Amino acid sequence: MTDWHEQSGLPDKRRVAASFSRAAESYDSVAALQRAVGVELLARLPLQLAPQRWLDLGCGTGHFSRVLAVRFPGAEGVALDLAEGMLRHARPLGGAQRFVAGDAESLPLRDGCCDLLFSSLAVQWCGDFSAVLAEARRVLRPGGVLAFTSLCVGTLQELRDSWQAVDGLVHVNRFRRFADYQQLCADSGLQVLGLERRAQRLHFPDLRELTHELKALGAHNLNPGRPGGLTGRARIRALVEAYEVFRQPEGLPATYQVVYGVLQKPF
Repeated sequence: MTDWHEQSGLPDKRRVAASFSRAAESYDSVAALQRAVGVELLARLPLQLAPQRWLDLGCGTGHFSRVLAVRFPGAEGVALDLAEGMLRHARPLGGAQRFVAGDAESLPLRDGCCDLLFSSLAVQWCGDFSAVLAEARRVLRPGGVLAFTSLCVGTLQELRDSWQAVDGLVHVNRFRRFADYQQLCADSGLQVLGLERRAQRLHFPDLRELTHELKALGAHNLNPGRPGGLTGRARIRALVEAYEVFRQPEGLPATYQVVYGVLQKPF
């Protein structure tokens, strides 16, 4: 039987967890986009928010767990990730009081225990985002806030188009449409305080630097049905030539379509 991930084209979560676990040691060295997006999400939190307990959902290396600990010094922090390797990396660095292995679609937390769920660039890997929203609603106290960033269709479009020109196969991770985020958030039972899509563009001197960064982040191609085996030299040369069409004065562009969402559980 085909599981949901294969039907939807989204990566299998076990493969995602294993990939990010392997990337734990290299992740922080190349995570400039992740840092910038998370800082932008922090700036969107309601000014009056003063959580007693926060959850860093998909905490990765724990960078934003440590930032949240500074921002809310009186609060208890919980850092959660599906990737055990990330938790092993994050735990000695502190920030949260508890580090928990868990799934955003089925949180190992009791009802009404958190005032803030902060999740930056993690939920794009979740096959059932409606379940993520339902779990957020369940574990938040009335008035509690879910603040998330994700990626949507159009992310790494230059790389996708270049591969399409070479062999027509899927080499780039698939993501949901922004319209799907809009509909799911509207149907969640949470009040949408803000939801928007913004393009973030990085530039690289060459294709090798881009693919190195994706691998160091653990975010290289994780799609079901992705091409197996080694990519031949001729295909790589063709890919380089196809990508050169997009070159700008700053370098080869890699565009990320970032979704910013801030939702609140009704009082």
